[in-house]
Amino acid sequence: MKKIILFTLVLFVFIASPVIARGEGFGLGIILGEPTGLSGKVWMNSNAAVDMAAAWSFGDNGAVHLHGDYVFHNKNLLDFAFLYYGIGAKVKLADDIQVGIRIPVGLVHTFQEAPLDVFFEIVPGLNLIPDTDFYVHGGLGIRYYF
Repeated sequence: MKKIILFTLVLFVFIASPVIARGEGFGLGIILGEPTGLSGKVWMNSNAAVDMAAAWSFGDNGAVHLHGDYVFHNKNLLDFAFLYYGIGAKVKLADDIQVGIRIPVGLVHTFQEAPLDVFFEIVPGLNLIPDTDFYVHGGLGIRYYF
């Protein structure tokens, strides 16, 4: 029951975010990989954003995976995409609740003709609770901006 309440609370925050951040830009889409699910991004300014997901982790028999990252974008490095990097936190609601930190690094391409972006990321991280261990996640996704 605690898992359902926590998942509902976090999902409500994700859904309420577009109302708060609509002036800055809000994207909603999917991410495929580990984890797989819904992806959201709220731009804070032209170079920084909050990236989040409510997803499922197939590595732990379909555990609910929630994460939020603060990411910075380097728009001068590549012609076809922006490099982004940052730091964040994750919670995985499995048999044992896992809490950890994430260090996302990725590429995002935005389209001039449409309010879309596509992204690819690699995310090394460190679980802190219940045990300390390293992991690497990754994914490919697409988001539509409102």
